[in-house]
Amino acid sequence: MTAERRDAEALKALWSGVAGRNWVAAQDLLDGLFKPFEPLLAEPVGTGARVLDVGCGTGGTTVAAARLAGPEGDCVGIDVAEPMIEAARARAEREGVPVRFVCADAATHAFEPGGFDLVVSRFGVMFFEDFAGAFANLRRAARPGAQLRLIVWRGPEDNPFMTTAERAAAPLLPDLPPRDPDGPGQFAFARAERVRSVLAVSGWTGVAVEPLDVTCAMPEKELERYFTLLGPVGRVLQETDEPTRSRVIETLRTAFAPYVHGGEAGFTAACWLISASA
Repeated sequence: MTAERRDAEALKALWSGVAGRNWVAAQDLLDGLFKPFEPLLAEPVGTGARVLDVGCGTGGTTVAAARLAGPEGDCVGIDVAEPMIEAARARAEREGVPVRFVCADAATHAFEPGGFDLVVSRFGVMFFEDFAGAFANLRRAARPGAQLRLIVWRGPEDNPFMTTAERAAAPLLPDLPPRDPDGPGQFAFARAERVRSVLAVSGWTGVAVEPLDVTCAMPEKELERYFTLLGPVGRVLQETDEPTRSRVIETLRTAFAPYVHGGEAGFTAACWLISASA
């Protein structure tokens, strides 16, 4: 097995394990937090559209697209995380929306060639081991003239809220995994020039990378659930002894205090809105 394949398998294991389970446990919180992004991604969806949602998670964006595409459309969500796909299928059934979900790696999955009019993703494309290979595979899945529309994070320096937990907890949690700015991960597409290069070499044209700043908020009472479930700190806390866990939680309450106003915890999500054509 190649090192690249081992890394992909490790990522799948992570998201099918603790990371995926924690995300599902916080599904309602994340749905509200990231709701403002749905219309931005679904904007090009018309009646009868065939849409692929990459890294669909628990399916919020996929379901939003399917509602716009209507019964004549065909909307598919794909993710490597089994717990998330199970939750996405339950969501679609509960809401009565015709949509399909596939548990697979979008980087290598054998899509029907030219099967989609639109490929979208909300924070789901920064984790591929081989970015150029993955986007080439997505290009093959898109019909000629199809659109690509993605939202990814800009850099950590633009998103201090996203790293507050690990910066504050680091002295108490020495096993926190370090971030690799050049490797797969939340901020892998922080540099616009990297995005343009990856899409160009994988066959996409007309690439546009535009800054996007979106206000996100959650009830203050949900903040502790957020930082104890999500991100590197949330994963490490699952295996931490109770005294350490309590110290971390108290430390993080103080660290996040500047983001709390009037019963809400809010921040600006500094992102890129990326578009391209097949």
